[in-house]
Amino acid sequence: MTFLTTLPLPHIREVREGDFARASAYYPLAGYAVGGGVSLLLWLGLPLPGGVVAALGVGGWLLLTGMLHFDGLVDSADALFAVKTPAQRLEILRDLHMGAFGLAVGALALLTLWSLLAAPIPAYAPLVAAVAARTALLLPMNLYPAARAESLGARSREGRWGVALLLAAPTLLLPGAGVAWLAALGAALLVARFAAGRLGGGLSGDVFGMIVVCAELAALCAFAWGR
Repeated sequence: MTFLTTLPLPHIREVREGDFARASAYYPLAGYAVGGGVSLLLWLGLPLPGGVVAALGVGGWLLLTGMLHFDGLVDSADALFAVKTPAQRLEILRDLHMGAFGLAVGALALLTLWSLLAAPIPAYAPLVAAVAARTALLLPMNLYPAARAESLGARSREGRWGVALLLAAPTLLLPGAGVAWLAALGAALLVARFAAGRLGGGLSGDVFGMIVVCAELAALCAFAWGR
């Protein structure tokens, strides 16, 4: 929760071997916090134009995540779409500057998120999308090797799948959640396969951020399509 959200929680002073792997089982909790906050905003029915409420939802989504996943999306876009070798793309991932690919993909993602939040989707859709995306992330995280030995993926493998699925399962009881889950899982696997092919077979922490964003958008699209 302290890593994946900006909630004012006490930070762990010392991270021990295996802590990241154990913590990955609780990624759905971060989904509940992030998606739940945005869902609450939609549920309140503020007396504002729909576009304004959607913009507040986008801002809340970015605020609650500290732009962690959005930053990964932007950095990954710059690397993955570059006409370079896999080794050169890994070096681009280390670059803190944003390029044209990152700018374009980031703007498109925010515009898509705003459009979906402004659409007639259920108020609980962001909650389902956020939980499903963070649970689906565990599959490519454990299917593909880490692109770099020191990356988050190398430290988060072998997480406790059972705990994650148990925590996320209540969202499947909501109407339309099953299709949204399938969309999130499909998007996560497709993005992971594309990224691994561009990076020489492995995935990095930035790519995990891209996977989460794409899976969230896919789940929200499923809700919008179902309406």
